[in-house]
Amino acid sequence: MPGSRGPPKLPVQQLVVLSICRFAEPVALSSVFPYLPEMIESFHVPKPEVAKWAGITSAVFALSQSLTGIAWGRASDRFGRKPVILTSMVCTMLASLCFGFSRNLGWAIASRSFAGASNGNVGIIRTTVAELVPQKELQPKAFSVMPLIWTIGSIFGPALGGALASPATAHPEWFGNNAFLKKYPYALPNMVISIFFLFGLTTGWLFLVESNETRKHRRDWGRSVGEFLVRAVKGFFSKKRRRPTWIREEDDEQGGSLLNHRHSSSTSTVKTSKSEDHVYTQSQPPTGYLEIFSRQTNINLVVYTFLALHSIACDQLLPIFMHNPPQTHRSANPDVHLPFKFAGGFGLDSSRIGLLFTFYGIAGMLIQFLAFPPLARRHGVLRCLKYCSLTFPLIYLILPFTALLPTPLTQQLGVFVIMLCKCWCSIFSFPCTTILLTNSAVSLRVLGTLNGVATSVSAIGRAAGPAIGGATFSWGVKRGYVILPWWTLALLAALGAVPVFWLVEMEGFGEGEAGDEEDGEEEEEEQVDDGRDDGECGFHAARGDRGGGEAAASASGRLVGHDFVPEC
Repeated sequence: MPGSRGPPKLPVQQLVVLSICRFAEPVALSSVFPYLPEMIESFHVPKPEVAKWAGITSAVFALSQSLTGIAWGRASDRFGRKPVILTSMVCTMLASLCFGFSRNLGWAIASRSFAGASNGNVGIIRTTVAELVPQKELQPKAFSVMPLIWTIGSIFGPALGGALASPATAHPEWFGNNAFLKKYPYALPNMVISIFFLFGLTTGWLFLVESNETRKHRRDWGRSVGEFLVRAVKGFFSKKRRRPTWIREEDDEQGGSLLNHRHSSSTSTVKTSKSEDHVYTQSQPPTGYLEIFSRQTNINLVVYTFLALHSIACDQLLPIFMHNPPQTHRSANPDVHLPFKFAGGFGLDSSRIGLLFTFYGIAGMLIQFLAFPPLARRHGVLRCLKYCSLTFPLIYLILPFTALLPTPLTQQLGVFVIMLCKCWCSIFSFPCTTILLTNSAVSLRVLGTLNGVATSVSAIGRAAGPAIGGATFSWGVKRGYVILPWWTLALLAALGAVPVFWLVEMEGFGEGEAGDEEDGEEEEEEQVDDGRDDGECGFHAARGDRGGGEAAASASGRLVGHDFVPEC
């Protein structure tokens, strides 16, 4: 009954499964940062050109992603979120292995291009979270989960990349006689990362639910196997339990559990409802672009693109800046005119860079977990985004001057403090932008395509950012101005902050539709078959006219306004 329902809760089990599926991708992508400059040098690229080619290598990933993002989003709308997520994971794993086995610059660039084209999960996973958690009061916590997973992956990625790259050279006592690792010095980190992909693929196939309303009724063989395994394991360890707790259904508001039992006690009811559902899915008109784009949606896409441009460019430039040789004899060098004309970096190797990025990731995880949810609830996501957008230009203006600090220790401490400030702003900005973009969608039906568009247009920024950063870094260092790329990023961040102040925080699609459902909830529940088991999920015909009109995906996962109501 409506009165007996408690406050909405997060679908914790499904978010955990989704997090396991997501984890391998940030590990794979961030593991490249510590060794990319050395890798490009190993291809006999002149040192002054390393930054440019590192930028191009990063840019082709994002450019390819921009060309395929909409297609991945459309595919998830048509075929379902789960199969597309798993397919993208397989492709990204293969691309990561190809990159690790690169023997020349062309092969490395082609592998990164393939990785970008196959990486469509950014928008799809964001859509899945939105479908699982449409309640606005739960969104700051729910939408902070995937950035948290990215941050955790960013801890393991640079650590793995820095520790396992060139193992025959870095650890000759263990790998010095290994001819395979001498021939492929960057294969080992990518081979280890493939284990994370395989674990995520297995977990997703067995336990991930389909969140697409028009596809969740289809039989899922992976979850059937997962249900069987859970029953077998639980039954082996505790035969006295009536049924495993992992397969108990949660409240409707939780958006789905780890597993649900799909067999209805009434065969005729299932057949009738499935045929009606088939008619419904076939009759849905294709989503039009005019339906997707509103004024607020367009502004959100511009903000997201600028944010991706300067933030990703900074992450790509930092290892190059740290690896760049320090400027010696600054006072006696005629080419150095402080405070603006200098070309030195820190001269750090890949293991030291990986260590700094590991601490950076740990700090980011704490910020994501402890600071973002309460502050976003207190101040609102739009206000947090405004504060961060004004802070980014200051960070980029100050960062290059850490190379002028007197000792290597103070240099590394100084740049780490700046990295923490940038980490704070990034961790707040990306989920805030995601929440604002999600709430600007007109309905759940267009959300997959909208997030595909967001992935594509932001990938343009992620492609342009490293390309601009790498080119300006090489040009600036040749002429003695290492500040040039950083001040260019400051200018771009300042431009990107302008449209933030045109944004309006929308209500989203979850709250109003939830209210529509409550009015007819009692009438619907009377039609549910009383003989069903607690864990069963069937489709039951709704006999009365629900008022017609367009279908609205309610906060509890039902479709209201049509001749059937899937009950779970």
